[in-house]
Amino acid sequence: MNTILTDFYTLQSHNKSDNGSFIAHIILNKEHDIFRGHFPGNPVTPGVCMMQIVKELTEKFTGKKLFLKSASNVKFMAIINPFETPELTLQLDITEVENDVKVKNTTLFGETIALKMSVHYIQLS
Repeated sequence: MNTILTDFYTLQSHNKSDNGSFIAHIILNKEHDIFRGHFPGNPVTPGVCMMQIVKELTEKFTGKKLFLKSASNVKFMAIINPFETPELTLQLDITEVENDVKVKNTTLFGETIALKMSVHYIQLS
């Protein structure tokens, strides 16, 4: 899996649920340089990094190289502090039609929803 977030997170496990959703369990690397600048003394996982993780996992699960076409209903609902809540669960409801890949994502730590969004990717050649 190609990743621009080198060493930012580790995919611990993933599976496909009975309803077709993918469930992924990741652990954030609290020692990553990003957290030194975002923000010193109060590390917060950047939203753009969470969006990139969803893209990378979708590429892994579909086997396709993707480009973000649009994102809607992006709701950051809780702060993800990698020291307090490094373990995240991502649910990806993936729909593929020809070169289009649409994903509805919910990201949680424990029972807390941290992110909800719908994204539309196009497959790169």
